[in-house]
Amino acid sequence: MSVGEVACTYAALILYDDGIPITAEKIAQLVKAANVKVESYWPSLFAKLLATRNVADLIVNVGSGGGGAPVAAAVPAAGGGAAAAAAPPPEEKKKEEPEEESDEDMGFSLFD
Repeated sequence: MSVGEVACTYAALILYDDGIPITAEKIAQLVKAANVKVESYWPSLFAKLLATRNVADLIVNVGSGGGGAPVAAAVPAAGGGAAAAAAPPPEEKKKEEPEEESDEDMGFSLFD
């Protein structure tokens, strides 16, 4: 990932968090204020992408890869607010592992 991509990503997240419309001009202003030099096409690419996508969905699905299970929890609006109550995660069944035999049980040790 290039510096331009990271800077524009952070700028877009800042704008989203503050409830400000994500535009190429706003992204460019934030990047310039952060004193980061990026190629001129990055802000417009990010603005065009985020105009067609829901930023909240992108945030929730980070790192999920393809074909993941749908997320049950609702994401609050950009204005903030309390987190939505989600169903408790299913309990994991512990798989019992057999105890490893020690050297003492075999009648020898490494340092005999």
